[in-house]
Amino acid sequence: MYVIRLADGTVRVPQSLASEDGRLIGNAYAELRPGDPDYERWLAESLTEEELETRRERWRAENDDMEREFLAFKAQQDDG
Repeated sequence: MYVIRLADGTVRVPQSLASEDGRLIGNAYAELRPGDPDYERWLAESLTEEELETRRERWRAENDDMEREFLAFKAQQDDG
């Protein structure tokens, strides 16, 4: 999950909630606005929605080579 900076300056920060024994209960985003105590810290790590989409598109495009390598590796393991 990424820290997302919205057009209005709001920063969405991912948060996870876990039970006492460590099991994941859920993931969500907390919204911070300018003036919130942790805003500046998270702002430095944030991506705009457009930057996030560019990363996703690049990953999808570059994933083909990695997927072919994995499938070749898996085929070797299945044959062996």
